[in-house]
Amino acid sequence: MDVRDAVEEDAESIAALADVPADVVRNLVHDRSVRVAERKQAGNDPNADTDALESELLGFVSFDVHDNTVHVTQVGGTKEACERLLSEPVRFGASEGLDVELLVEQNATDLQTAAQAAGFQEAGDGPMFRGAQTIRYYQQP
Repeated sequence: MDVRDAVEEDAESIAALADVPADVVRNLVHDRSVRVAERKQAGNDPNADTDALESELLGFVSFDVHDNTVHVTQVGGTKEACERLLSEPVRFGASEGLDVELLVEQNATDLQTAAQAAGFQEAGDGPMFRGAQTIRYYQQP
């Protein structure tokens, strides 16, 4: 699994994972730090002169900084991709000496597991989000 900065061309794939319109994701890519996890596979186009690499997007994470805290604003994808991607804002926070906060909906058990595996500690109830209760996760540098 490779992790890289998201680009505008990733918008459709991220939108499918996040269940939001692609235009929203394009804005997200421009306004926040966004990383994607992908798996590259050799293509088998018989008309191609060389082996092309096709990539499958496995997940994404977006984050920004305010009030001296790195806030993970969105994350989605496979459990393994989410776990790997959560290390991106954590690494950024550690390099800047900033805490990292993540809110996870209570029914998102795979994301809760990924957060705990990435070293986040549960820090109590978070705010309601889209009508669902959230759990606040925190990590200090």
